Amino acid sequence: MFEKSAIRILAIDDDPFMLKLLECMLAQQGYASVSTSDNGKAAIESFASPNQAPDLILLDLNMPEMDGIEFVRHLVERQYSGSLILISGEDERTLQSTEKLVRTYGIPALGHLSKPVNPEDLSLLLEKWTPSSLSVPQMSKTAYGAMEVHAAIANGELVNFYQPKVNIASGKVVGVESLVRWRHPRDGMVYPDQFIGIAEQYGLIDDLTRVVIHEAFAQAKAWQDSGLNLHVAINISMDNLASLEFADYIVAAAAAADIKPEGIVLEVTESLLMKNLSTPLDVLTRLRLKRFSLSIDDFGTGHSSLSQLRDLPFDELKVDRGFVHGAVEDSTLRAIYSASLSLAKQLGMKTVAEGVEDRADWDFLRSTGCDLAQGYFIAKPMPAHEIPGWIAAWEAHIENLIENVFVHSLEM
Repeated sequence: MFEKSAIRILAIDDDPFMLKLLECMLAQQGYASVSTSDNGKAAIESFASPNQAPDLILLDLNMPEMDGIEFVRHLVERQYSGSLILISGEDERTLQSTEKLVRTYGIPALGHLSKPVNPEDLSLLLEKWTPSSLSVPQMSKTAYGAMEVHAAIANGELVNFYQPKVNIASGKVVGVESLVRWRHPRDGMVYPDQFIGIAEQYGLIDDLTRVVIHEAFAQAKAWQDSGLNLHVAINISMDNLASLEFADYIVAAAAAADIKPEGIVLEVTESLLMKNLSTPLDVLTRLRLKRFSLSIDDFGTGHSSLSQLRDLPFDELKVDRGFVHGAVEDSTLRAIYSASLSLAKQLGMKTVAEGVEDRADWDFLRSTGCDLAQGYFIAKPMPAHEIPGWIAAWEAHIENLIENVFVHSLEM
């Protein structure tokens, strides 16, 4: 455990009174190693090397000579390894945007405070601080080529994991999403963000998707035969929809596996803007006629937008995790989430919230009337054989998660 008195803190603000106030607050909370600066330029020049840099900086954003954004850029140039707390009289959305920018640059942002600073709020943020040596290192990702991805498909190295989806009102497990993984012979488990883009770029996505579909349909049949009726969702690339034969393939694959289309959800994410709508519209409309469910994935990001809802026959909307986690405390996220939910309900669509990371997210969703949820708070993706045991464990404690939601909503 580290001593508060050993944490080197630098407070930067062009208001001398604010600096004195922060010094007093920090001293009262046991932080003795505190320095101050009334402008960003002098502050950045006060530590010529990383070893001289403070562990934590309290940064005012709106300063005359060098504003907070410029100061952060200088920290990046100097490879600053400490943390930041943003302090400003600016509006909440400006503070949120700046906090996100800081994190984008790779600097830990413990949070932001509005002026006048509340000592209790400052204390809560200070408690989040950890030495940079204790931070989890970012693992560099291996870059794979088209030939390696092609070999992975051909050699049967791709495997599906499954993330449960639950009915928010009842807590009942109603389905799973199939998420492909690559069991690399050298690198171990490789996640899709490292190879899906390569597959799309080099024309391998059809072969990859068919592997995923074949395994998912076979697993759906196995669960069905064991008495476990789960809807199975599969991610479909817009590139898969470039061929009219894709609908026939899906229908034939479901028939061969002896599963009903009503139990399959095809989640469509558009990574690139559609140049030709006619073929995807043809394929997706035929699949809806065959009773497959169609979900618009990552709604509100990229090109997954209102024009897709207008043009394509989706019956489910998945609210992107970026608008779900933390929405209970963030008015901007809450507004976007609520608008998405309202839109889906007006269109008669089922709603799925992804990115449910904690109890606060779960209780918030229950108070809003969202249909389904998935995320790490519920379960991480897992191999198929773990699903039955996980469901039994989940059902054993679900009552704790579906009570007292109204108490929570009254406290919001």
